[in-house]
Amino acid sequence: MATGELAPRVDPKDLAFGEVLMPHGRVSSARHVSDSGPKLPFSPVQLATLDEALTLSSRSSGLDFSIYLGDLGEDIHARAQELHASLGAKAGNAVLVAVSPGQRVVEIVTGAESGRRLADRGCKLAVMSMVASFKEGDLAGGLISGLRMLADQAGPKH
Repeated sequence: MATGELAPRVDPKDLAFGEVLMPHGRVSSARHVSDSGPKLPFSPVQLATLDEALTLSSRSSGLDFSIYLGDLGEDIHARAQELHASLGAKAGNAVLVAVSPGQRVVEIVTGAESGRRLADRGCKLAVMSMVASFKEGDLAGGLISGLRMLADQAGPKH
């Protein structure tokens, strides 16, 4: 035999929105729970497409492409250079596309070898293409387009 208190009888008229009286007398309630976690800038499909674009750009050109998305601080150029240098031994052959949507800034940093293969003018065109997509709200599409333009400009690996 179980012990416990009997639940008082509930009048269905006294139930709040989202509550229901079950046949056995228990009150069941539904509550809206909102996700308080950070909203990610890319969907899983966009992330996979970005990963593929990075891989294909790197394979076709022989350069190491990477993307940084986030705040670049007060000295934007210095921070982008620092991020590029953090690639270590790969930095000379690397291309970093640094984007700070909150600051409305795009920086492309190249290393010694990658800089020989990517002219400033081509990098500026890639930035202009990315910015045009960003203005339309297509962050992933802009990055993918920019990566393709940079890889095409660099040409095939030697």
